Amino acid sequence: MTKVTLVTGDGIGPEIAEATRRCIDATGAGIEWEIAEAGVDVMEREGTPLPEKTLESIRTNGIALKAPITTPVGTGFRSINVHMRQEFGLYACLRPCKSYKGVRSRYSDIDLVVVRENTEDLYAGIEFEKGKAETLELIEWLNKHSKRPIRPNTGVSIKPISVEGTERIVKFAFEYARKMGRRKVTSVHKANIMKFSDGLWLEVSRDVAKRYPDIEFEDRIVDNMCMQLIQKPELYDVIVLPNLYGDILSDLCAGLVGGLGVAPGANIGENMAIFEATHGSAPKYAGQNKVNPTALILSGLLLLRHLGKMAEAEHLEKAVAAVIAEGKDVTYDMKPDRNDPTAVGTQEMADAIIRKIKAG
Repeated sequence: MTKVTLVTGDGIGPEIAEATRRCIDATGAGIEWEIAEAGVDVMEREGTPLPEKTLESIRTNGIALKAPITTPVGTGFRSINVHMRQEFGLYACLRPCKSYKGVRSRYSDIDLVVVRENTEDLYAGIEFEKGKAETLELIEWLNKHSKRPIRPNTGVSIKPISVEGTERIVKFAFEYARKMGRRKVTSVHKANIMKFSDGLWLEVSRDVAKRYPDIEFEDRIVDNMCMQLIQKPELYDVIVLPNLYGDILSDLCAGLVGGLGVAPGANIGENMAIFEATHGSAPKYAGQNKVNPTALILSGLLLLRHLGKMAEAEHLEKAVAAVIAEGKDVTYDMKPDRNDPTAVGTQEMADAIIRKIKAG
């Protein structure tokens, strides 16, 4: 048995966590679940939305499946999700975006993987607030050393991109491509303008690519990449990006396949991994057995692959794809008419997936 922490989250989290757990168990993957809590539901009891015992469970097991979590206002956390990534050194965000027959989309046959660097770039959190003494001091220094003066009444964010951070994430993208039989890696940047940050990213990407002669490599400027993904997404495979661009383009790619409801995610470090749906906790639907569990179930699929349980992952994906393609036992958002009275609930959709798994 492999022990995995299951963070049930809040809002719709507990419902889709239960649906996902049942589907994974039906594959016979042999997972022992250690239930843990986080979010607004545990805040009143524990005095924190992220109890130490939850962190310790993830730390001990080294792997977790996490349902959506709300970050309560005024708790000292800018984001619980970001805090967990920083706590465990989860430097790689993995976001596969794949078309499934039966999901409404303007596109078909999309099969992209977005690999986003998680720790650097403008999301590193190095900011200086307008009007503060340290901000004015920084602006004064910058104005002495730059030809482009900054106004005093300015907020400043720092964009760090390091050789080490870039090498690590680009290597991750190539290793993932090789492991999963992918053909190409595309590095995305804005090196034509930001020559010393994105320029470094591009230079390191090219250096890493030389170590993987079996995998095609190319680079794209980020604005052109957005247009390319809309016009001809079939040309792309694994896409590796700095933090900000990765955040934006991962949602764009999710839109190509039908939205966040079918978009799984993973955050992976050297010895830790947390798998999670990329959508929010939707508290207004909590307890209604109404929401689509697909994104978290597909995140469970990524978890199974991470554990090397490839056969179980394949059975799960085939079952999910079959239920969606049939279009009968799916939640309201996956019906052509969202008011279709034949739509089923969260657990009933999971039941249908489980029946497919057991039928082989």
